[in-house]
Amino acid sequence: MVERSHQFELSSRLEAPASDVWAHATSMRGVNRELSPLARMTHPSDLVSIDARHVPLGRPVFRSWILAGGIVPIDYDDLTFVEIEPGRRFLERSSMLTQRVWEHERVIEPDGNGSILTDRVRFTPRIAFLGPLYLFVFRLAFRLRHRNLRHLFTGRPYP
Repeated sequence: MVERSHQFELSSRLEAPASDVWAHATSMRGVNRELSPLARMTHPSDLVSIDARHVPLGRPVFRSWILAGGIVPIDYDDLTFVEIEPGRRFLERSSMLTQRVWEHERVIEPDGNGSILTDRVRFTPRIAFLGPLYLFVFRLAFRLRHRNLRHLFTGRPYP
């Protein structure tokens, strides 16, 4: 059996310091604001942010159910971080119900008075022929996330 990975990258310039963007990007509230209204990720109530001091690297931190529209379970993510550079970068390499491998790297770099946020996503579907469909859906979801980020960090209301 040949496994085929798919990948894409998306960057946005944000009008906020990298430290503010990092605080948002590593909070579960922030993740869910980015995904809204498309989806929501569940998390333990006592885990409000991804903090390198409290997150074990290379082991699942928790199982997050991905809820379409914030209601209907459509997938889960056994959230596993393999690298965290506080204030700058994380690399998640997890397994999901639909993905044998899910890899999400987020990098936040200072840029003048603002910052540049880059997401790199690579995944290997459990059902190979669904790869192009997942690629379309995941790109769409990350475009929404970046649109929400740009609105959040420009002081303009969400559309």
